[in-house]
Amino acid sequence: MSDLDEHGRPQPPLDGDETATLLGFLDLQRATLDWKTAGLDADALRVSVAASTVTLGGLLKHLALVESLWFSLWLHGRSPGPPWETVDWDADPDWAWHSAVDDAPEELRALWEGAVDRARAAVAEALTDGGLGRPATVPPWDDDSRPTLRWIVVHMIEEYARHNGHADLIRESIDGQTGE
Repeated sequence: MSDLDEHGRPQPPLDGDETATLLGFLDLQRATLDWKTAGLDADALRVSVAASTVTLGGLLKHLALVESLWFSLWLHGRSPGPPWETVDWDADPDWAWHSAVDDAPEELRALWEGAVDRARAAVAEALTDGGLGRPATVPPWDDDSRPTLRWIVVHMIEEYARHNGHADLIRESIDGQTGE
């Protein structure tokens, strides 16, 4: 089996240990979003379908936020970084989705790619400090429960898989590109 599929996406190992398998599937989901948003201009990144307001640009920005929250703030107790800490979330809880229409494609991609790079480094650090069983530093919910790194990685796979379904429909409406 090739390490990359026909779209350049890394394939999870068929015989890897738990860590390699989970991170392999997370990287596959990240690469799927990358594929679905590649080569599009600002107008295409603003397209939504049916009754949904979800756009590909919004997906890039939302998933940059989600990567930053789970792997920086909650896993390690660190600032999620710009632009997240300067947003008035009370004024617009969906700011990441709404504000993406004002961002250039290069800015959206750089924001998402930077968040993914920082998340990979944060995961590598956590793996050396407790492995997949390492609990989050900051509870993400109102109670004091703290998910493990394993839970966070599985949640991120689920988050990407759900949104990649949206991305597939939106991309097909733009230029007919289908797959996965």
